[in-house]
Amino acid sequence: MNGIRVKICGLTETSDIPAALMAGAAYLGFVFFDRSPRNLALEAASFMAGSVPPGPCKVALTVDADDAFLDRLLDRVPLDMLQLHGSETPERVADIRARFGLPVMKALGIAGESDLAALEEYGRAADQILVDAKPNPEAKLPGGNGVAFDWHLLAGRRWSTPWMLAGGLTPENVGEAIRLTGARQVDVSSGVESAPGLKDGERIRAFCSAAMEP
Repeated sequence: MNGIRVKICGLTETSDIPAALMAGAAYLGFVFFDRSPRNLALEAASFMAGSVPPGPCKVALTVDADDAFLDRLLDRVPLDMLQLHGSETPERVADIRARFGLPVMKALGIAGESDLAALEEYGRAADQILVDAKPNPEAKLPGGNGVAFDWHLLAGRRWSTPWMLAGGLTPENVGEAIRLTGARQVDVSSGVESAPGLKDGERIRAFCSAAMEP
């Protein structure tokens, strides 16, 4: 084991939970965004998250959610972290963190070097940063598009806030992504699916194995 922590995001079926846990995932991600093929109803998410044993971090992905929705979400679903994947400002991130009392991960899209400054800015408001590929203007989703960015942009860089690498990762390329970026945490969704929103247990195992091999 090399200490790499893996997040399997966009779980939609009850069977996804044991598949991710047996593969060694440290984070389990649930999506609450109605345009996503991975979107969960609160009832389904409550059942799935409630079946997770102590240990793994249960993460809710939301997109520009208001306080009323976050209140309903946290009232119904047992969660450990909020992941903000919209256009939330640093001030909104800090407000959510203070109001709801959970660690907050802010997702930021990267396309070029000019995008890196935001990592430092948001790092002062969030507990963790998810460094993702910036979606192209035609994309319908803010993440989970299976698109990578130039990993060389992160080579040799370090931030004071813990961060996680996302965007186009697969069992076939995650080892190279870790080597180039120095990431200690990686996030995958579409890269371990057989179809949008349908996780593949074999690919989950292969991804975790490739990420965590010595």
